[in-house]
Amino acid sequence: SGPTRFGALRRQIDGISSRVLTERLRDLEEKGFIVRDYKPTIPPAVTYGLTKRMQEIGAALDKLDELAHKWQEEDSKRARRSAKAM
Repeated sequence: SGPTRFGALRRQIDGISSRVLTERLRDLEEKGFIVRDYKPTIPPAVTYGLTKRMQEIGAALDKLDELAHKWQEEDSKRARRSAKAM
């Protein structure tokens, strides 16, 4: 959805502390997956965006997420059938 500010990212990720999010963002920036744009305003405006590298791997991650949800649903159905058989 385009470049996002730190506060918006934190609100989108349940249960993450500012410290942990900062560490993760620094790591992703160091590895070339995101870009950090800093503007020295008051307060400072910092936005994060995806690099081409992240966009390329994003499709694979989306497919893995889809597959994980599919398997979770299959496992849940199997568990319900087993519980009914008992």
